[in-house]
Amino acid sequence: MAGFAALVATFIQIYSLIILARVLMSWVNIDPYSPLARTIVELTEPVLQPIRSALPPAGGLDFSPVIAIILLQVLGQFIISLLS
Repeated sequence: MAGFAALVATFIQIYSLIILARVLMSWVNIDPYSPLARTIVELTEPVLQPIRSALPPAGGLDFSPVIAIILLQVLGQFIISLLS
């Protein structure tokens, strides 16, 4: 089971980095039609959209990536503790 726990931890770290890439894309002028940008949006939107719709408006700031990363880390630690 230690191998599977490591796989779960690796997946969560990679997905967190993809969410971070999405945040960075919003800060710089990147072509939204580029294949990389579309892939990142398609990978992250299923997680970010439900969080975004559940959060109250925050003056134009989107806190869904922060909440998603925190939830992923907590979920990952929970899963890993169950597997250990």
